[in-house]
Amino acid sequence: MENGLIALAAGLGAGLVTMGAASGIGRITAAAAEATGRQPEAANDIRTTALIMSALIEGVALFCAVTCFLLSGNVG
Repeated sequence: MENGLIALAAGLGAGLVTMGAASGIGRITAAAAEATGRQPEAANDIRTTALIMSALIEGVALFCAVTCFLLSGNVG
């Protein structure tokens, strides 16, 4: 019973991390699109910044998801 609850908690934690990362990347993309619409001449700088921030969020999300599964003890 305890192992099942631990695995459930790890799955829920990984799911929450994924939803948070998706929300953050979506907000970055929306803000970048709006900023590009307002200042088209700065599109390259805005795109570069948005890609870097999205990559950082994705890296943190992957780290958190792996941590959830490692703590559950069900990896491997």
